[in-house]
Amino acid sequence: MSFWGATVITNLLSAIPYIGNSLVAWIWGGFSVDSATLTRFFAFHFLLPFIISAMMLLHLLFLHETGSNNPLGLNSNTDKIQFHPYFTYKDFLGATLMIILLLQLTLFTPLLLGDPENFTPANPLITPPHIKPEWYFLFAYAILRSIPNKLGGVLALTFSIAALLLLPLTHTATQRSITFRPAAQLLFWGLAAD
Repeated sequence: MSFWGATVITNLLSAIPYIGNSLVAWIWGGFSVDSATLTRFFAFHFLLPFIISAMMLLHLLFLHETGSNNPLGLNSNTDKIQFHPYFTYKDFLGATLMIILLLQLTLFTPLLLGDPENFTPANPLITPPHIKPEWYFLFAYAILRSIPNKLGGVLALTFSIAALLLLPLTHTATQRSITFRPAAQLLFWGLAAD
């Protein structure tokens, strides 16, 4: 992670009243982004895939304990087959092939997918020239720029992302999909009969 990226992302916390600046200095480990900050962030980014893998294993454990849903919401235990050996061999083969490909990439050509600009020495005083606004952050730029108050902009940005967490709560029907609803039927037959 660059000095610039760490500075920009962590400075969003400075919008928190009273404790914001102290919180930013605590995360940085000083009064500016330095080697200690990058070491902390690197450790976090190194550990995060292992945490995600542990959560995935827990998810698989509970999924095979209770079973998954189907679009009709019916009990489908009679249609199921044994997990072992069918899915065990399939998953083992897929994981083996993926590990072989990743090992070939990392051991033989580690810089193949890299960017030469990653070797530019870090300068915390300027924005790197290769940093350009990305289209998928346009909503964030628009929200932060349209609200003059820093705290209001950060809160609006946080709530705009958190609103996505409410979407699963809006689905209250017993059916698990839209396949058999009238609007979906009209769309399907309109396209299939055309």
